[in-house]
Amino acid sequence: MLKLITGIPGTGKTKTLIKMVNEAVKNSKGNVVCVDKGIKLRFDIDYNVRLINIDEYLIYNAQAWYGFVAGLIASNHDITDIFIDSALKICGNNLEGFEAAVLELEKLSEKTGVNIIMTSSIPKGQEPEKLAKFVYNP
Repeated sequence: MLKLITGIPGTGKTKTLIKMVNEAVKNSKGNVVCVDKGIKLRFDIDYNVRLINIDEYLIYNAQAWYGFVAGLIASNHDITDIFIDSALKICGNNLEGFEAAVLELEKLSEKTGVNIIMTSSIPKGQEPEKLAKFVYNP
């Protein structure tokens, strides 16, 4: 399952993600991972969640981002959920590259059974057509 939480900055995307992360870690029988651009979530998510600051790995485009997420899944078969905050920003705000990577991540999620939930600062209702099916509306 892949979900995309969209909206302009300040609309509660990250708060929704934090709630979902903390709920997932309570219910997961495996590992929960949260990828953040920076370390702003370190005090908000459960200490049992593997928090990764993607800036430490020099990921600045969609192709590298996809490879990073695929590498996480390949290296740990116990991952049940991956949460990603500011996904479009991680991709250098390249909407075309982001869209292509999300479509590939959907295939990876389906193949592995890993849930991937991410936030992106795309205004509600302005998501690319191919991504509209992933938009999560709490």
